[in-house]
Amino acid sequence: MSSGTSELAWFKSSYSGSEGDSCVEVAIAEQAVHVRDSKDVTRPAFAVGREGWGRFVRFASER
Repeated sequence: MSSGTSELAWFKSSYSGSEGDSCVEVAIAEQAVHVRDSKDVTRPAFAVGREGWGRFVRFASER
């Protein structure tokens, strides 16, 4: 599920704080959701299928 990530629209959670350097960034694409470290955006991102991402978000929101 890799694709070029430079053209993606990345965003961070509103809960990431004012400095915003200690969280992940997410970009939603047609086939996958891409995740990267906000402290070092030059490192490779990873991608997960949209269905898997949905399961993760549901799991995390229940905690």
